[in-house]
Amino acid sequence: MSQQTFYDAIGGHDTIKLIVDTFYEGVETDEVLRPLYPEEDLGPANVRFRMFLEQYWGGPTTYSELRGHPRLRMRHAPFEVTTEARDRWLVHFRAGLDKAALPPELDEQFWDYVQHAAQFMVNSAR
Repeated sequence: MSQQTFYDAIGGHDTIKLIVDTFYEGVETDEVLRPLYPEEDLGPANVRFRMFLEQYWGGPTTYSELRGHPRLRMRHAPFEVTTEARDRWLVHFRAGLDKAALPPELDEQFWDYVQHAAQFMVNSAR
């Protein structure tokens, strides 16, 4: 008998898609974050982020199958990620979590992870 994954507990693909779509709606008009996304269309970044989160939380391993190891710091190294960018990123991610309306204990676990991950991406003291 297999144990339920966090991915399944939060509602799987549909929930993560809602969170990520909401996040990118905010990024699209954010003066600090938008320049960090070189693609004209945020669609490819949205899909990559959704696949990463699905895999991280115990869902499909499509991210690694298509892109290899996540190597998050290396993939973000070309971009200046400041504490201001981190804070803006968290604002938009929080909006996604709020929209998903997860049970409090699951929301807290997801939020703890993204706060840690966002801090880990900071690579500039500016």
